[in-house]
Amino acid sequence: MSNAGGALIDPNVIFEKIALAPGMRVADLGCGRTGHFVFPASKVVGDTGIVYAVEIVKNILESIRSRCRSEGYNNVQTIWSDIEVAGKTAIPGGSLNVCFLVNVLFLIKNKLVTLTEASRLLQKDGLVVIVDWQKNLGPLGPTPAQRVDPEEVKKLSSAAGLEFQELFPAGEYHFCLILRKA
Repeated sequence: MSNAGGALIDPNVIFEKIALAPGMRVADLGCGRTGHFVFPASKVVGDTGIVYAVEIVKNILESIRSRCRSEGYNNVQTIWSDIEVAGKTAIPGGSLNVCFLVNVLFLIKNKLVTLTEASRLLQKDGLVVIVDWQKNLGPLGPTPAQRVDPEEVKKLSSAAGLEFQELFPAGEYHFCLILRKA
């Protein structure tokens, strides 16, 4: 999947909003080839933190690993996983501060399973941060029928043990929905 839409999102604006800080443990579920959130998050969480780059496409993980080696991102770990299968992601349950789902949820058939998997990985009060398309930029982005309805996600979130925190625009073409693990 192309992450061209990622170029329209400034990760640092989101990081500021959620108070991402040194020492935190985060996962980018469906991180994509560019690691648009992985590498900036790696800098913020620093040597005492960890960033898990989670992806189902193995050659994407190889691209991320290669960049980590060449640019010295020592706190990034790549994880192959299908985030549409509960219990599949090889990250200790209850260990993360934040799970990111950036331009991914519109591709997911069973959104509740993915939200439940994200919730499983979070410690109490951890955050699920969903950034997805609210309108297209020319040919970029999903069809209107594929787009994620934040209100629908808010309804699903309670079944996944998550509580709505905030919904705000993340640039002109995306929304950001923040959920907290109860």
